[in-house]
Amino acid sequence: MFFEKHKLFLKDVLLYTLTAFGGPQGHYGMMYKIFVSKRKDLSEEEFIEYNSFCQLLPGASSTQLISLIGYKKGGFKLAVITFFIWIFPASLLMGLLSLLITNNNQTNIGISLFKFIQPMAIGFLLFASYKSFSTSVKNTITRIIMFVGMIFMLLFFKTPWILPILIIGAGLATNFSSKRIPKKSDVKPREIKWTNILIFVLIFMFAGLLSESARKNDWNNRKLYNVFENFYRFGSFVFGGGDVLLPMMLDQYVERPDNNKIVQRNPGIIKVDKTELITGYGLVKALPGPVFSIASYTGGLAVKEKGKKIQIFGSIVGTIAIFLPSALLLFFFFPVWQNLKKYVVVFRALEGINAVIVGVMLATAFYLLRFVSIDFTNLFSVLNIAIILTTFLLLNKTTILPTFIVLGCLLLGWIL
Repeated sequence: MFFEKHKLFLKDVLLYTLTAFGGPQGHYGMMYKIFVSKRKDLSEEEFIEYNSFCQLLPGASSTQLISLIGYKKGGFKLAVITFFIWIFPASLLMGLLSLLITNNNQTNIGISLFKFIQPMAIGFLLFASYKSFSTSVKNTITRIIMFVGMIFMLLFFKTPWILPILIIGAGLATNFSSKRIPKKSDVKPREIKWTNILIFVLIFMFAGLLSESARKNDWNNRKLYNVFENFYRFGSFVFGGGDVLLPMMLDQYVERPDNNKIVQRNPGIIKVDKTELITGYGLVKALPGPVFSIASYTGGLAVKEKGKKIQIFGSIVGTIAIFLPSALLLFFFFPVWQNLKKYVVVFRALEGINAVIVGVMLATAFYLLRFVSIDFTNLFSVLNIAIILTTFLLLNKTTILPTFIVLGCLLLGWIL
């Protein structure tokens, strides 16, 4: 009965999952088009609010956002199913790629196929920004917040803490106004599930103890314990998505193993080849689904000397460890957030937070333009510009499914 009721929603989640190219920047635009504009599973205001909330949390923000849409649609059970549908295909593909790619076998997997995905993602992002602008930017203060947020995000794009700082600053700015007060609501406060945060803390502590014990006592397959601890820690502290995860992995698996003092203290430290790691990062950006699925790839590489069977376990461990903190933190803090926003301080803060998120999305679109060739004397550059504009116009002026836009860009990349 449950699956019968939600089968169309789950079908659209799967379709979205298999066509969600372009990283988090492209994901938000596609999510907006499918679940807000087309399906009406949530309002524009709710989408912006959920997006803002997820940006405040560490972990995989696009994974958290699609899970919240499932939660809004059908409660905790549907949210969990949505979560697994979203992470499974990309994680499976990246885990399989870790079995195929070695130092002596660097494989270029149809890179030309994805050459127009980046401009397409910019088009999706501009569409989401345009639609969000009409909902979230309505007066002088929100226009100023949006503009300031866009400038600071452009200047400090690669700084992990810039987004939480902008969100907090925007929330404080709109609290200087005493005009807006929350409407009285008869809805009872949501029950806070303390179990989730307790599980999160206990796993964090237990993972650290097991990893250290495995290292000191040189347990058999100790690296699996180390991989779990590493990625659970990454998933607990990463703000800014997969682009911030890469530097953390480079430090953990490339730089630290080259430090003689660290190697003397930890002779069995995990070492991953830098070229293999960067190859995986390039591949995950070209595949649909969450960028955090690179943990499935790196987890396999970390234990590859133990054979294919252990390598498969490494991919599974890496996947669980990177996504588990995102889920636990999301389902603990969301009811807290829902209760807090009934207070006037938080209610007023939402106006500024929603406005700064629009600025952040615009800044991301402009930032991505740096990596797209724009030269009106070059045919390839003209095509990039045409794809950005066409994607935006198709999303804004037609009811065409985003899936067909993605397939069209892939086909164009294959032909050209």
